[in-house]
Amino acid sequence: MIKHLLTAMVICLGTTAWAAHPILAETAFLRALNIPILAEEPESQVAYAEVDEKEEQKLITHAHLFGKCGGFESLAERAGDPQASLEQAFADFKSLQQKNLFYARGPLKSLQVTANPAIESALQKVSEKNLQDTVAWLSSYPNRTCRDSHANEPVLAFRDRLLQMTALAGYPVQVELIDHRSTRQKSIHLTIPGKTRPQEIVVLGAHFDSVTQRWGESLAPGADDNASGSANLLETLRILLTQPQPERSIEFFWYAGEEYGLLGSAEIAAQYKAQKKDVVAVLQLDMTLYPGDGLFTLGSMTDFTSSWLRDYLSAINAAYLKVNILEGRCGYGCSDHASWYKNSFPTLMPFEARLETMNPLIHSSQDVISPKLNFSHSVVFTKIALIMALDLGNSSERQPY
Repeated sequence: MIKHLLTAMVICLGTTAWAAHPILAETAFLRALNIPILAEEPESQVAYAEVDEKEEQKLITHAHLFGKCGGFESLAERAGDPQASLEQAFADFKSLQQKNLFYARGPLKSLQVTANPAIESALQKVSEKNLQDTVAWLSSYPNRTCRDSHANEPVLAFRDRLLQMTALAGYPVQVELIDHRSTRQKSIHLTIPGKTRPQEIVVLGAHFDSVTQRWGESLAPGADDNASGSANLLETLRILLTQPQPERSIEFFWYAGEEYGLLGSAEIAAQYKAQKKDVVAVLQLDMTLYPGDGLFTLGSMTDFTSSWLRDYLSAINAAYLKVNILEGRCGYGCSDHASWYKNSFPTLMPFEARLETMNPLIHSSQDVISPKLNFSHSVVFTKIALIMALDLGNSSERQPY
């Protein structure tokens, strides 16, 4: 089916077709926007399409109206045979869904977490003021859009802060910028190497870029989307550096270009798969400030995430957090966890609220600090990241299949 559709596409559009570029997105999202679907995987509800610049803009503009931050994955800069890559991706989606269903049925569900006094002590160090200061600083930039000519100014400034923070760490910490084929903006990568099992990796991620899609606007402060998640990770790092070196490696990513198709994370996750890296878990923090379902009520995305890690979130919530968690779906490409899931890594995506009650002002110049945002609410997400770093980073737990 995929082969016939791709062949027909090439014959119909000819050599000029590739002015439009290939994407993956949620099937319903593409249909709602009347973008022709060229191939789809019905079980995962992921579809392949070719979009021109106008259609891409439509996807970005309407993403948050459909409960998405990103909304699609751009495949424009991928090397290799597109037909083979698509067939492999669809096969992987189907396989991962079957594994998740197998786990969810119960035979492997034995996950329990007991509160650790050392972790409880570390959680008390999370500073609401630090989160607010970081969000205020990041959102003071006119925008952090990956296509802006100054796209890397805030990236470099953030990298410099990381270098200052890690200068006095009691063990080596690596901070690097990652160049991308798909965007001029760079991603930031920080590694705390594992003391005894450095090959085992826990990934903590958030996208760094912002975007506005309202007519006549040029400002994209992106306080909630996604200075919030970026700040959560920075605060997690600050506290983690006061703890003993973890047994597993903890890798932080602040991704470039999420708003234009998961650009940075897609390249990074594909590279990790190609290098056969042992990624135990991937956490994505994207929008953590708007308590749309009430203070300390979080959303948890059930699609393109790992059943095991969702179970783990429930376990650490019972042991440490004591908040309300409402499950929901966000469709393929709603944030960078999709890039890692597509490459067969276990992923988790907690969210500020349900999609129906998320922040309505993202992707606009009005995404700024306001009384409607709540930093006590956002503290919970820093705690999730810190628990994963301190608990998973020092245990032998991993996805059981």
